[in-house]
Amino acid sequence: MPDDVSAQVILSATAGPLPAGSADAVRSLADRAAAADGVPPLSEQPLLWLSAAEAPVIHLCAMVGGELVGYAQLDVGTQTSTKAELVVDPAHRRAGVGRALLTRALAETEVVPGRTLRVWAHGDLPAARRFAEDQDMAVVRELLQMRVDLTARPTSTPSLPTGVTVRAFEPGRDEEAWRRVNSRAFAYHPEQGRMTSADLRAREQEPWFDPAGFLLAERDGILLGSVWTKVHPAGAQAPGQSAEPVGEIYVVGVDPDAQGLGLGRALTALGLDHLASLGLGAAILYTGAENTVAVHTYERAGFVRSAVDVMFGSDTPSSPAGVTMGA
Repeated sequence: MPDDVSAQVILSATAGPLPAGSADAVRSLADRAAAADGVPPLSEQPLLWLSAAEAPVIHLCAMVGGELVGYAQLDVGTQTSTKAELVVDPAHRRAGVGRALLTRALAETEVVPGRTLRVWAHGDLPAARRFAEDQDMAVVRELLQMRVDLTARPTSTPSLPTGVTVRAFEPGRDEEAWRRVNSRAFAYHPEQGRMTSADLRAREQEPWFDPAGFLLAERDGILLGSVWTKVHPAGAQAPGQSAEPVGEIYVVGVDPDAQGLGLGRALTALGLDHLASLGLGAAILYTGAENTVAVHTYERAGFVRSAVDVMFGSDTPSSPAGVTMGA
């Protein structure tokens, strides 16, 4: 176990985009942690927010001897809670780096009276559980990853509601209409419902973005819902392991005024058909464990639970919160 280096840790807090070199250092740190743990420590949104001018975040960087050894991103976009993701270099764990980041995260959270700190632990690693238990933290949310074997999936012809047609997303034309429907469809959702136009444009610039796999359902020119798919390169879901590319049902959203038509089920099927047409053998999706209706729907479609991310937190504002990656 490394000696305690907490006294040597220099912490900096930055609002707004990180300089390019600092953002690259965070990505490199995340890659090292993913290779060691078999699961990425930072999800897609924090990685995109490293360089995003409009991101409502605070970046915490932990340096030892001029080297980045830990990083935490605090989503401070709401007044009720700070949502954090954190990573510590595998060579500097159990040495006080995670504790230093957590202490600073709590201080930033306390800027707003009554605000609580919530920390995601990707992969639900044993080290994260132990750390959370030591801090008397409980799991307050679970995000399930579900997986389906596309090669074993029976072919079907999705039935669309009368008058509904489906076409591919057109960049430069459909952004605002999609964002409005997405906000309505996910008004209850703490992350997806907050997606901005800038967030959408940032994803359009990602290497994986393919408008052919972003399908919009319309009736009389009015957008009712959509299914957005994504393809993960080989090994991206389990770094360091040999794997085939994996598809994802990235977002399925239906306007509340179009609920009850079976459109969500039909769009999901169309998304899976698209991923299968690319020759992919499997597809995943993410859904909250609390959304039992969605979980059961996906299970009926052949999905099984394959992984889980957990969020640690406390009902008491400004209490210590769990930390991920065995920090």
